Parts: sequence; C-alpha cells; structure tokens
Amino acid sequence: VNRPIHHRRDVEGGDPLLLVAFQCSLPLTSAFSGASPSLARLNGAASARLGDAAVGRAERTAATSLSAVKMEDPLLLRAARGEKVEYTPVWMMRQAGRHMQVYRDLVKKYPTFRERSEISEVSTEISLQPVRAYGVDGCILFSDILTPLPGMGVEFDIKEAAGPQLKPIRSKEQIEQITIQDDWSKSMPFVKQTLGELREEVGNTATVLGFVGLPYTLATYLIEGGTSREYLEIKKMMYSEPAILHKMLEALAENIGNYANYQIESGAQVIQIFDSWAGHLAPEDYDVFALPYQKMVVEAIKAKHPEVPIIIYIAKSGALLERMAKTGVDIVSLDWTVTVNEARERIGNDIGIQGNLDPAVLYGPKHIIKERAEAILKQAGGRNHVMNLGHGIEATTPEENAAHFVKTVQAYKH
Repeated sequence: VNRPIHHRRDVEGGDPLLLVAFQCSLPLTSAFSGASPSLARLNGAASARLGDAAVGRAERTAATSLSAVKMEDPLLLRAARGEKVEYTPVWMMRQAGRHMQVYRDLVKKYPTFRERSEISEVSTEISLQPVRAYGVDGCILFSDILTPLPGMGVEFDIKEAAGPQLKPIRSKEQIEQITIQDDWSKSMPFVKQTLGELREEVGNTATVLGFVGLPYTLATYLIEGGTSREYLEIKKMMYSEPAILHKMLEALAENIGNYANYQIESGAQVIQIFDSWAGHLAPEDYDVFALPYQKMVVEAIKAKHPEVPIIIYIAKSGALLERMAKTGVDIVSLDWTVTVNEARERIGNDIGIQGNLDPAVLYGPKHIIKERAEAILKQAGGRNHVMNLGHGIEATTPEENAAHFVKTVQAYKH
C-alpha cells in the first residue's frame, strides 16, 4: 500500500517530494524512512533533482528536526482540539465507499459488506483509498455502526440492495439476551488490527477517526429489523412499553461506550458518534430516549480518554443543535439546513463545528463547488472548524468533483 505524502497546500507549484524534505529540514532519506517501497524508490530520483549540496545541508539539521516532526500531531486532530491550524482540515463522511471506482472494483472480489469491513487488510485498503486519491486530512475506519452487534450477541447482515437485515428484538426476554461485552479485542479483533495499520500507514499526515452508532439509532435497527421510513415499531414501544426500550438503550449505551474506548485504545485519534435517526423524534421524546444515552456514551469516553475529541452527527438536526451541544462533545457536525453563522449564534464559539456543504453541490460545476465551500469557510473563520459535508457523500458523486472540493478547502487562506 502506497503511503500518502501530504504537503502544505498553500505552496503552489512545488514538487511534493522536494517539499517534504525542505519543509522538514530533512534529507530525502530521512523524509522517506519507513515509507512504502514504491515511495522509497523515488528517493534516488528526487535526491538528484534536489542536488548534493542541499541534501548535505538537510542532513546537518536532521538530528534536531526529526524528533520535532515525529512529535507534531496531525492537522485535523489539532483543529478538533480547538488549536489554531495552518488551514481548515477536510474530510468527507462516507468518503471510503461506493463513489470511488477503486472501491467498486474491490467489491467484485469481496462481494459482501461484512467481508470488506471485517477482513482487516481489506478494510485498511478501503479506508486509505480516499486518503490517497484526495489527500483528505481525516482517515476514517471503514466499518458500519452495526459492526459491534455480534459482540453483543446480535447477528445482522447487510444486503447490497436491501441494506441491514436483523431479526427484530421487541420483547423483554430478547432484550435480556443482549450481552454486555467486556473484551472487544476477542469479538472485534479486526477493528484493532485495521486501526493500528491505519495509524502506521498515515503517520502524522492524517488523523485516524473511529466511529460508533449511538443507542437510539442502533435501537431503531434492532426493533425495526432493518431500515425504516417512519420508525413506527420503536415508537410503539416508546409510548406503550417505555421501560423495555430504556432497558435496551441502557445495554447499548454501556456497550457502545466500551466499544468506542476500544477503538481509541486501538489507534483512533478522534471519535465521531452518530445518532443518525434521532432527528425523527419529537423534542420531548428526544430528551427522554436519545439525549441521556448520548451523554452516557460521551461520559464513558471522556472518563477514560478525556483528551480525545468527540464529534456528534445527527441527520436533519437543525432543530437540535442546542441539545447536541449539551452532550459534552467537542464538535457538533452540522447538516446543510443551517448556516455556520446561525449555528454559532445558537451554540456559541467554545464548541467546534464540522461541516456543512450539501453533498448535492458536488454534482454541480466546479465554480459552484468552490463558491459554496468558500462561503462556509469564510463564515467559520478558520477556528474551531473541520470542513465536511452535511451528510455522507452520495454514491454517484463524480470523483473529480470530490477532489475539487478537497483542494478548494486546502487552498483557502483565512
């Protein structure tokens, strides 16, 4: 696997191979130490272009520079902590997946989603595909919010056309069978292997993100037996048997908090938590069946790893921003139905914001992509902001447009 090489995007026209050496004050032999063989082979040609004198100067400062380079945390991680950064970091939800031809080619060899997400070398490869193609600042684990369910004693499948399929869990007796997992390394060893490989591959050139689904959203799949439009089964339970639903949500919250910590201990530097379908709840139901369990997961993470930034995302969340900010997370990920300015007025400046370009804009002409992306960047002002889409990238998005979006963000100067 070719290791991606990133360079400062505010330097135009420079050779990225030379740029790595010059900016780090390193010889190319040091700049490429530990890189993949294909990159290392470029070392000789690049050294010739650089010239012996420049290499000699770089070697004389390598001893003092190398430790500083290794110690620097990746850009997105620093931004997620609220630090001032060189430019706004950017990645895309669902960036690893169906919109990329290299992914679709891989599907022919590994036809099921669970193969692709649970065979660690395949998951690693897919996770890295958008990092190589676009140079995004975040490398997110290729997985699914349902992936940890077998560790809780709940089996599932994901069909390419029909989506997730589960045996519905709707009785107290069934809910009592949900296992509280205390050793995720045994039930999900591939997650640890993939995250470790991603950290090794990207080094400090990108931030490795893990993610989990939050209890309410997971409960919708368990109770509905798959995806749903109206979520009537879980709402029936909510109104007629709330104690049973709370029992399920408590078990899920404990498991997901532990699973998120397992991801962090396996290499994830930032955790995004998804309560994708909580936006379908009335505010009073959200406060009872979603918010308390979001807080349980956040508190479980912060109790063990207070230094790790947490991002929360909910689809159709324009009415929920204040509630999302109260969960204890570090960053609220916006959909495209509110502006950054509106969000700041409502949740303040102390909490970070992620997003929030409408994914449909990536079907438009490049000048529109640039115009819309820069308008968001201007509102965000370059602080406490991670650029992203307001939802996952669509499967038919042209790759060249996704690349243009990323390049636009990385070239923007505040």
